[in-house]
Amino acid sequence: MAGFPQLRLRRLRKSETIRSIARETSLAPSNFIYPLFVTHGQGQRIPIEPMPGCYQLSTDQLLSEVDEVTQLGIPGVILFGIPAHKDPLGSGAYDEAGVVQEAIRAIKQAAPNLAVITDVCLCEYTDHGHCGVLRGDTVDNDKTLDLLARTALSHAQAGADIVAPSAMMDGQVAAIRKALDSGGYSDTPIIAYAAKYASAFYGPFRIAAESSPQIGDRRGYQMDPANARMALREVEQDIEEGADMVMVKPALPYLDIIARVKDRYDYPVVAYNVSGEFSMLKAAAQNGWIEERRAAMEVLTAIRRAGADLILTYHAKDACRWLAAER
Repeated sequence: MAGFPQLRLRRLRKSETIRSIARETSLAPSNFIYPLFVTHGQGQRIPIEPMPGCYQLSTDQLLSEVDEVTQLGIPGVILFGIPAHKDPLGSGAYDEAGVVQEAIRAIKQAAPNLAVITDVCLCEYTDHGHCGVLRGDTVDNDKTLDLLARTALSHAQAGADIVAPSAMMDGQVAAIRKALDSGGYSDTPIIAYAAKYASAFYGPFRIAAESSPQIGDRRGYQMDPANARMALREVEQDIEEGADMVMVKPALPYLDIIARVKDRYDYPVVAYNVSGEFSMLKAAAQNGWIEERRAAMEVLTAIRRAGADLILTYHAKDACRWLAAER
């Protein structure tokens, strides 16, 4: 290969037109999924203090968000529920009249072509804030599986297009696949939160979803941030159990994991650009320390460059507007 001065790599950077021609990684609205927090009642649009622009929404208020998401070209949303009441078994998660089940029905009636993905976990519904049934101070993995399966099936029955188990219980994908198939929903895909790390970046989400653990923490079932090879084992297990897509969460501190998963497995890879990543950018931008638009688009591009096919991100709506403005 010729070197300098014949080789001048700056030639491919001298104008926006040439930079766009040489660009290796692209972003489009079709790459995004927008997370929504659904609460009970009517007329509820409650700001989430650490996540500017995000809200807890009652079903009637949810539909205006859905209309905006659809107009922006975002292909889907993922729902998280905040029930009116919580109990040790998280019964609101699998209640046919639960807050997420009602939201699914409303969305599918208003926007039938919008993909509705549901988070399948118990943490928002249990009074102790853990992702499964407690036995003493420990989550009982196997007793939790039936409740996760019941939750996923209730979501499919309500009209969910995709279910996404996030509790990090061993065997959760197999239990959900069996329940869906037995219930007549063999065509319902599963996005497995396969490599979900025990991360400090979930703090704002736990405020939004009112799901902080009341005792202990989740390091007994979520992944150790120091481990990479274990992530591949988690992904492989979920694929063997019937996952159709696999997720890495969080995204930005685990770009290496996204890349490893993408290189190893010929499966669609999803990454969750989580609440803490979003809130950091918002806080820095509000203080004038960074330019939010450039920083957010750089982060989203990095996640795509690492190998993510889909990105769950609270910046989805803004990113679509920014992309439209660049045309």
